[in-house]
Order: sequence, then C-alpha cells, then structure tokens
Amino acid sequence: MSPLHALRPLTALLALALAAPALAFPSDDEVRAAMSTVRQSAVAKPLLKSAYGYAIFPTVGRGAFAVGGAYGEGFVYRQGKRTGKTTLAQVSIGLGAGGEAYTEIIFFKDKAAYERFVAGRLELNARATAAAGSAAAQGEMGYSDGVAIVTLSKGGLIADASVGGQHFSFEKL
Repeated sequence: MSPLHALRPLTALLALALAAPALAFPSDDEVRAAMSTVRQSAVAKPLLKSAYGYAIFPTVGRGAFAVGGAYGEGFVYRQGKRTGKTTLAQVSIGLGAGGEAYTEIIFFKDKAAYERFVAGRLELNARATAAAGSAAAQGEMGYSDGVAIVTLSKGGLIADASVGGQHFSFEKL
C-alpha cells in the first residue's frame, strides 16, 4: 500500500470536518448575510442585477491533502423568488493541502441556463472554476455557456493544483 493510499481516510475526515459548518441548510439570516456580501462585490453586483436566477451557497467548506473535497448547501432563486434547495459537492485529485470556507454564487444568464441547473444537467469542471477565479481576480466577469460563478473567501488557507469538478443537486420547494 502506497503512503498516499493510506492517507485517503484521513483526507476524507479532513474534508468532512472542514465542511461540518455547511452540513445543515443555511438559515434565512445566513442567506441574507451572504447576499449582503455578494451585493458589495464589484464582480458579483452587476451579475446579480442582470441574472435570470442564481444559486447561493452561503458557506462551502473545502479541504485537501492530495485528495480534496468540498461541500455546501444553499438555495436557488428565479427572478428573485426562492424555488428550491441545492447542494454542491466537489472531489479533486492533485497537489493540495489545507482548508478554507467560502461563499459561492452561480448566476444563470437566462431561462435555459436556469432550467439546465434545476434539471441536474449542470456540472462545472476544473476549467470553468479556474476561469471564474481568474476573471474575478481581474475584476471582470462574464458568462460562459449561460453561467457565471463567483466565490468570496470567508477564511482559511489552501494551496491547490488539482483537477476536479463540482456537481449539484436540486430539490424543488
């Protein structure tokens, strides 16, 4: 058994421990606080004004030690009205160590992008999330395939050079 193989259970526990604050659906107060932060973001504010809908994850917990994971729960909105609950799950493999918490909001440019999300046909690959991070760092953000992603750090420290993707679930209210 390789040393990395032996660390898999430890990695899973680390990711679970870091995600523990996000294991219950967020309260209305948590959503309001996250949305207040989003409205103050120079990158997110214009997207919020023009989006057909969005999914907000007030707290996503992420941890990595070679193998990484992230998890968050939130809500989906269409034209300002809450339409469902959603979960975000991410698994990654590569060089990574540490943990962090962040708010993530996914904007849907139009009805087609929103419908793809609620039908479970939207998965974000590493390229999409890396592009979102790069664009946000430059203060410019646009849609890719009808979707724009903004993450806002809440704290933690992680070094990461890994490959993975985000998967979502949706439950109608």
